[in-house]
Amino acid sequence: MPQFAVILAAAGQSSRFGDPHYKKPFASLNNKAVWLYSAERFLNRSDVKQLLVVIAAEDQEDFASRFGANRAVLGFDVVLGGAQRCQSVENALARVRDDCQYVVVHDAARPCLADEWIDRVLTAGVESGAAILATPIEATVKRSRDGRVVNETVSREGLWLAQTPQVFRRQLLQDAFAARGSFLPTDEAQLVEHFGHAVSIVVGSPLNIKITTKADLSLAAACLKSLPAPKFNAPIHPFADDQLWR
Repeated sequence: MPQFAVILAAAGQSSRFGDPHYKKPFASLNNKAVWLYSAERFLNRSDVKQLLVVIAAEDQEDFASRFGANRAVLGFDVVLGGAQRCQSVENALARVRDDCQYVVVHDAARPCLADEWIDRVLTAGVESGAAILATPIEATVKRSRDGRVVNETVSREGLWLAQTPQVFRRQLLQDAFAARGSFLPTDEAQLVEHFGHAVSIVVGSPLNIKITTKADLSLAAACLKSLPAPKFNAPIHPFADDQLWR
């Protein structure tokens, strides 16, 4: 059975979230921190052998205070991120265990995951070496250079919105990072594309939203209620409300 290491990216600045007290992965969603939803979903899988949570260096003390007591129960590793997302993921990649042949990268701010989506993208990643969840763009797309007037309508044909999880053969991702140079990809799939390897698309779901603003928390709460039923119940961990990121 292929074995996976999961990198949960939570080192961003959350500048658009608009709250000076906490960042979006650590906000409260139904009295549980956002990042815990996807962490538990992956930790329930027998093929996931390692979970690495990447946080900003500035958050290290607060993270340890809020979640340190539960780290042994959850069994995850903490990695300090860099200035850019790709640097954060690269730091975590260096800590992946040797027995994990595949690496999964997931946004900590995407709490609405279903087992069947994970199954499909992991299978595709093993088959092709690189795979992502994505959804086709169905709305009309406009381009505006100044944000005030429409300059043109862009054809949506062939356009997809990338999501996570993104799955890669470990050696492929390591080689892509080694060849990165000064290139700063916005996600790991772009890096692998830049390296010259094709990335397979697995159709995702609009429910797999990424929390960006506070308003997205209400939307995520509704999406959680609409998810396909899990294969089995998630474990219950002792995260009281006062342990959530404030």
